[in-house]
Amino acid sequence: MTYRLTIRRPDDWHVHLRDGDMLHAVAPYTARQFARAIIMPNLAPPVTSVAAATAYRERIRAALPAGSDFTPLMTCYLTDTADAAEIARGHAEGVWAACKLYPANATTNSAHGVSDIRALGRVLEMLQRIGMPLLIHGEVTDPEIDFFDREAVFIERTLGGLVRDFPALKIVLEHITTAEAVDFVNGAGANVAATITPQHLHLNRNALFAGGLQPHAFCLPVVKRERHRLAVRTAAVSGSPRFFLGTDTAPHVRGRKEMACGCAGIFNAPFALESYLAVFDAEDALDRFEGFASEHGARFYGLPLNEGTVTLERRDVLVPALCGVGDTAVVPFHAGQTLAWQMVG
Repeated sequence: MTYRLTIRRPDDWHVHLRDGDMLHAVAPYTARQFARAIIMPNLAPPVTSVAAATAYRERIRAALPAGSDFTPLMTCYLTDTADAAEIARGHAEGVWAACKLYPANATTNSAHGVSDIRALGRVLEMLQRIGMPLLIHGEVTDPEIDFFDREAVFIERTLGGLVRDFPALKIVLEHITTAEAVDFVNGAGANVAATITPQHLHLNRNALFAGGLQPHAFCLPVVKRERHRLAVRTAAVSGSPRFFLGTDTAPHVRGRKEMACGCAGIFNAPFALESYLAVFDAEDALDRFEGFASEHGARFYGLPLNEGTVTLERRDVLVPALCGVGDTAVVPFHAGQTLAWQMVG
């Protein structure tokens, strides 16, 4: 049995750091475990300009502990009126690493998202030409579609045509939750990949209702049936370079989760590596964890692999009921549970 695992320092390819006091409260957790992270742009207002992205990047850096070498990788929030020239300039200047496509009203702070992807033809052609990745929250928002089918319908209605019309466009289907998403990525070209969260590896939709309504298991895309969880889990541990780590850590204070209309999002940053590693351990795939966590994403984005390492040991760690204090205290993923691995260096 393996008792100690050292891997190349990993990256997180999907992070919500929020802003203001919450940014200062949560950024150190991500910076402790990861060298780089793709930062989501769904602030209020959203990050749609080079100036806004640059300013947000500086606020993130100011929120990090002294001596931190964490690198935030900024993204551009796409709207129906996105400016292709502004996006290309931001990419050329090293401000933006990718563009993020939220279907309008699909998730937190997505009201300004894209209502018709066909309106983005010029932008998508530019992204394809310069090799800038398009990150997609892959769900339809049609109220007639069953909530649990929104990802599968998006793949059928939209994603297939997008890949056909822009065959060289780099696409990351984010936080996949379904067997349909796994099959699509496996069947697409090398320019299509997907991120996988820890919660979608551990939870199926029963978790939403176990012992009563469970707001801290509510995220978007929502967790699905057990067969989908198993399909995503198989993809994560497969060793395929098409699948890589993206936590989608999304903090909300406890009161915003435990209310009549609770917010979607799971805060998994404090024990993200431990949570993922529990899955790879259970699936007898520890030898594939470094690729998933530290190599596949960087290679897809065309970035160098990190030089440093992190070490995890097989030792019990109790996840606290709350992380932080006061107005920024957040319930973490696995709160009150004991994980069998702990990051030690």
